[in-house]
This record gives sequence, C-alpha cells and structure tokens, in this order.
Amino acid sequence: MTDPKDHLVLFMPSGKRGRFPKGKVIIDAARELGVYVESVCGGRGICGRCQIDIQEGNFAKHGITSSNDHISPFGAKEKRYAEKRDLKEGRRLSCSSTVEGDLVVDIPQDGQINAAVVRKVDDGRVIERNPALQLCYVEVEEPDMHKPLGDLDRLKVALNDDWGWEDLMVDSHLMPHVQQILRQGEWKVTAVIHRDMETARPSIIALYPGLKNEAYGIACDIGSTTIAMHLVSLLSGNTIASSGAPNPQIRFGEDLMSRVSYVMMNPEGREGMTTAVRVALNGLIENVCTEAGVEPNDILDLVFVGNPIMHHLFLGIDPTELGGAPFALAVSGAVHTWASDLDLVTNKGARVYILPCIAGHVGADAAAVTLCEGPHRQESQMLVVDVGTNAEIVLGNSHRTLAASSPTGPAFEGAEISCGQRAAPGAIERVRIDPETLESRVRIIGVDKWSDEEGFDEAAESLGITGVCGSAIIEVVAEMYLAGIISEDGVINGSLAEKSDRIIEDGRTFSYVLWRGKQTHTIQQTDVRAIQLAKAALYAGIKLLMDKLEIEQVDSISFAGAFGTFIDPKYAMVLGLIPDCDLDKVKAVGNAAGYGAKMALLNRGYRREIEETVTKIEKIETALESKFQDHFVNAMALPNKVEPFPKLSEQVKLPEKTADNNGSGDADGGRRRRRRARG
Repeated sequence: MTDPKDHLVLFMPSGKRGRFPKGKVIIDAARELGVYVESVCGGRGICGRCQIDIQEGNFAKHGITSSNDHISPFGAKEKRYAEKRDLKEGRRLSCSSTVEGDLVVDIPQDGQINAAVVRKVDDGRVIERNPALQLCYVEVEEPDMHKPLGDLDRLKVALNDDWGWEDLMVDSHLMPHVQQILRQGEWKVTAVIHRDMETARPSIIALYPGLKNEAYGIACDIGSTTIAMHLVSLLSGNTIASSGAPNPQIRFGEDLMSRVSYVMMNPEGREGMTTAVRVALNGLIENVCTEAGVEPNDILDLVFVGNPIMHHLFLGIDPTELGGAPFALAVSGAVHTWASDLDLVTNKGARVYILPCIAGHVGADAAAVTLCEGPHRQESQMLVVDVGTNAEIVLGNSHRTLAASSPTGPAFEGAEISCGQRAAPGAIERVRIDPETLESRVRIIGVDKWSDEEGFDEAAESLGITGVCGSAIIEVVAEMYLAGIISEDGVINGSLAEKSDRIIEDGRTFSYVLWRGKQTHTIQQTDVRAIQLAKAALYAGIKLLMDKLEIEQVDSISFAGAFGTFIDPKYAMVLGLIPDCDLDKVKAVGNAAGYGAKMALLNRGYRREIEETVTKIEKIETALESKFQDHFVNAMALPNKVEPFPKLSEQVKLPEKTADNNGSGDADGGRRRRRRARG
C-alpha cells in the first residue's frame, strides 16, 4: 500500500502513473507500473538504453509539478557513461537515478528504450514495445577447482541473480560454443533470452561475448504478387531498412488458384514453390542487412504474414485442400517455429512467429491488417478492405466483427485489361476526362506533371507511356462514367463518335482512346466489363457483411495494400467499389499487413490480442450466401443499380440514371437499343 506522502511519478507517452517513496530507482518504478524500459546491462550504467528526460513545469492536467530538482543528482555511473558515450544534454539514466519528488518522466521517442514507432510521419500512432526477446548482460564467475559447477550452469546462476531468470532452457546449437564465448568475453557476456508467452519456459537462444547493444527482427508480408520486408531494431523499434521483390511463385501461376492447380498437376509443385519463396526471402534478408550494415546473425526474431495459400506454401504445406470447399486450413492458429527449420539464413536460434489465419480464404495478412486498423477496438462501424486478386474484407466494431473474402480477380492489378500493367515507371496512374470535349489528360509514374503541362513530354520521353496501372484503371472508368462516355450499365456510348474521335468503333462495340503517342492505349468495352465484374464481386461481399450486421451504412473505410494506397476514394466510390461514406472518413493505410506484422514483432501483447480476436471474428463464406448473386447483379451498375449514394452526391455530380437501366451487363446492349429506336 502506498504512503500518501510518496511522490507521484507520471511516465509519458504511456500515461501510466503511481506513487513511490523517496529514493526509488526510476527504472524500478517504471517496471512496477508495466512501463517497458530497455536495460541490457542490468543497471550497471554501461549500455545507455534506459535514458529518460525529466519534464519541467506545472502540469495542471495531471496535478503534478515536475522539476529536475526532484531527481537525484548526476551520479558516478552517469558521469562515466557521458564521458565514454553520447548522453544528450538533459538526459538521465533511469537505472542510476532516483525519485526525490513529483516527476513527469518522458521516454524519448528517439531513444533506445520503449521507442515509439511512427507508422507514417503524420500518423501519430505508436507501438509500445514488449518484445519476445531480452538482451541480458552478465558477469559470470570464473571456474574454480573448489566449485565444480559447469560454465553453462554458472551462466544460468548469473542470469538468475542479476535478471531473475529461472529454469532457463538452452538451445542445443549453443551448447558446443558456450565455453569459447565466455572466455572470448573474459567472462562478460550478453545472453539473448526468448519468452513469447508468459507461461512458456524461457530459453537462451544466443550468446555474445562482452556487451551486445543491439538486436534485430524481421517483419514480412508475403503477398501473392509482391513480398515486402522490413528490418527492425528490437531495442529502439526503428525500421532500419526495407526491401521488396516480386513473388517468384508468379511463374507457377498469376493468381492463387492457378498455383493450387499447379501443385495438383505437378508432383514436385509444392516443393518448387516453397523453395522459390524461401530463396526470395533470403535474398531480401541479405538486401536489408547490406543496406543497414547489419549481420544476418544478429536477426533474432521474425514475424511473417500472408494469405492462406502463401502461408501454407511458405511452411511447406500442400495447399490443395484450399482449392475447393470446405477450404480446410492445415493450421489456422499462430505458428511458433525456428528460422533454421524454414531454411532462413539468420541466427541459428532465431525464432519465427506467424500470425493466425482467420478462415480458409482470409489469412494471416488479413489478421495483420485487422490488428493494425483495429475495427474490433472501435465503437463505430469500420470497414477494412485489402484489395488484391482476392480481396479480404473485415467489417464491424468492438461488439461484433465479421470477415469475408471476395474473388475480385487480377483486373485491379492490370491483368485482363487490354492496356493494363503493374505499377512501374511509365505507367499511367492518374486520369482526368473533360466532360465537354471528352479529351483526356494523364499522369504517369515517375513524372510529377500532367500531360497537358509544359515539360511533360520531355520528362516522359525516357520512360515512355507504357500502359495503365490499377489506380488509373479505377479513375478512367469512373471518369468515363462521369463524362457520359459509358452508361450506368457500363456500355460505351457509340453515338459520341460523332462528337469526339476518341470514341472509336471496335467490332461490335466501341472503345475510348485514352492516349495517343508512340503507343496508343485504349479502354475497350471488355476492359470496362472486367472492372465491373471485379468491383461487383467486392461490393457484393461488403454488402453481405452489412446485411449480417443489419446496417445500412459504414462510418469509416480503410483501404489497405499497395493498390489501396493509390486509389482516390472519390473515384472508388463513383465506381461503386465501396459503399457510400463521408469521403473524409475514407483513407488509404498503405501496407497495413506489414505494419501489423511489425506490431506483433515489437510487442507480445499484440500477438495475444490477434490470437484472441480471430477466434471471435465471424467468417462469412460468400459462395454459400444466397444473396450474393443479387448483390452482385446490382453492383454491376455504376455506382449501383439500387443503392443510393447520398454522401457521394453531395460532393460529386453523378449522371442521371436512365429509365431503361436493367443492370444486365450486356456488352453491346446500348447499341442494340439504338438500332431498334432507329428502325
């Protein structure tokens, strides 16, 4: 029980507070409150990881008057550290300073302890660190003929005495090297202790001579198209380097089902795809380590996410059961294993954690997106959409959360589109169409100017204008609709050929010439139809979840994934890709799956949170829902045959709906109707 005369100490940015007696060591006060403060050296004042700032002034909101006079004077350990290392002005070592009065203690964001990881410079969200690893510096008693205890056993005694670690296991790969490392460090070593769950028995997974003041982890999103990897400091939380590469499994199949088919038809198919992705991961590990000047041996913890098929292939599991109903996962829960068992070139003791899968087609990547965006933490209805060849949808709040996948196909990534391509320099990424003249202007990746601005031609000369990527495909179809080039049924109006030479006859249908140059890029009727099919599948999946929750609208929408990052929310809504919502509540959240992986890497609490959350998320299988087809047919229209978009209409003038809108999706229906009218 605290004495009312004890001093009030507030730790920021966590906001945790408590009362402590005069003379209480500040790092001990922090730990009693559950504030994570890194200390590798065990309070010897030599690692500098436990630096703090004391805030001066009267903090009326918190009822505290804090002052540097309320902390013990600069001590001998701090003076020695400041002389030998870099201790910024005003900084103190929390292991070497004590409470002498009321204090507001700031854990520096640029420091090495409990550092906040800011997702984007303007995002404001942070990751409070509680990693599965701890670096523990100890000085081990030297061997003595009168004390026959072995070297490893004396190391365990030191770790127990200095750090409180009991009943330690030791990785077998370390056994032959313990004596050499102890002598190399002159009986001063840093042990890496791994304990993920509090109930688990802790293990010594690595041992370094002397003081080891840094350790690294990997957060990686294995996408079906692209692999994104981040090298993260486990002590500061900072991302040190990032790298990405195309998933080499593409050569076995463009989409997920084609890869499952390849495994079914080829006896060595599974092994070949598993090897391919692991080789690619080792290449990325080498890339990020080279960029950061880090040794792969210093990578000690790795977190991976991916869709169910990527998840299974990475683990070496045959994914064929996922190729048909009931879409059975071999393993759905979180996976704990060793990096060496997955042929990854890191420290031999490095551990791997893979987030749980939500359902047969809603994988660990969707779980990571959920962890990142947190619909299950909201009171309002949040929709999270990760758009890819298979779109994952999560909708709900803290009371009830649902998830589903929708087969959008590869159209949004440029496949199945006559002039489509993946995002790369030279690809058209933005489109605007004048509704009066039907003239277009574009922007391409790699050039900041629009095509009608001075200097565009010169800047684009070296790149060329090579095709249309996903974000522009969304925009061009939406702009064609807003300009009256296509009807709400998605039919290109051939009568406009009399008004503009950009409308050209193309067999039994018409096309729109988006760009004329060294290469001509046209949007064909089949392209519009492919986008309609993809967006209708996504919207129908979203609508099913809304039906289940018995809601008419969502309060906010988060677009995840590389594709979602570059979608303009207005055009996504005009197209009918997403339901009506305040546009300022629609945002792109980037690689949320990779960020969720980083959260799990840096804080064990997030691992437990997502493990519990996925058991509560209700999984909806769209293929089994009778209403899916009705929603799909209605969603073929732009933006939708039956759904009103009042909030969108406040900001965008939508074309009037025609009386004969039947939502049929007939590619040349508009042309046949005109022929009947003439006849």
